[in-house]
Amino acid sequence: MEQATSESGWKGSYEGWLAAAYDALLEGGVDSVKILPLAKRLGVSRTSFYWFFKDREELLDALIARWRQKNTGSLVKQSEAYAESLVEAMLNVFDCWLNRESFDSQFEFAVRSWALQSPEVLAEVRKADQARMDALTRMFMRFGFGEQDADVRARATYLVQIGYISMQTQEDLALRMQRIPQYIEIHTGQIPEQRELDRFFARHR
Repeated sequence: MEQATSESGWKGSYEGWLAAAYDALLEGGVDSVKILPLAKRLGVSRTSFYWFFKDREELLDALIARWRQKNTGSLVKQSEAYAESLVEAMLNVFDCWLNRESFDSQFEFAVRSWALQSPEVLAEVRKADQARMDALTRMFMRFGFGEQDADVRARATYLVQIGYISMQTQEDLALRMQRIPQYIEIHTGQIPEQRELDRFFARHR
């Protein structure tokens, strides 16, 4: 692999190819994720691709794995993070909606669009949806809700955000922040304390 890496530094690496595939997916959908156009984008030879991936399908599988790790992994992690109250736990989850490093909404939209033409990817999306809602259900149950109530609140919380993504909703950040207390009250049934909101707003400046 030293040849491919030295050809163009980071660009001719596994991460370079995967980053280029990610950019292409977001810009033009899965049909744009093809070896020759990616090589031109990177400024490397087409053959260097095969130092890192067996074929295009392996690259696509790597994209799905990256999406699963980043979006599902982060949401589950945030739902399990330490919190003194249900409000604080929900605000931990809301961190995902406001931090692209935790939950990449554009990546989410691109994968869901891809799922419209791929039964295999659709199955991955459905599996991810269930894992995420299960994690949120467990979070509500930690704070005393029964299984059915927790399930309904988890679905309401999650499906609202997926609606934001699927509809490509454009919302001014200041306006969204202004709505956070009401969202928290609707999803949890509890009015957030100012100190809880202050900590959340401080995390997002």
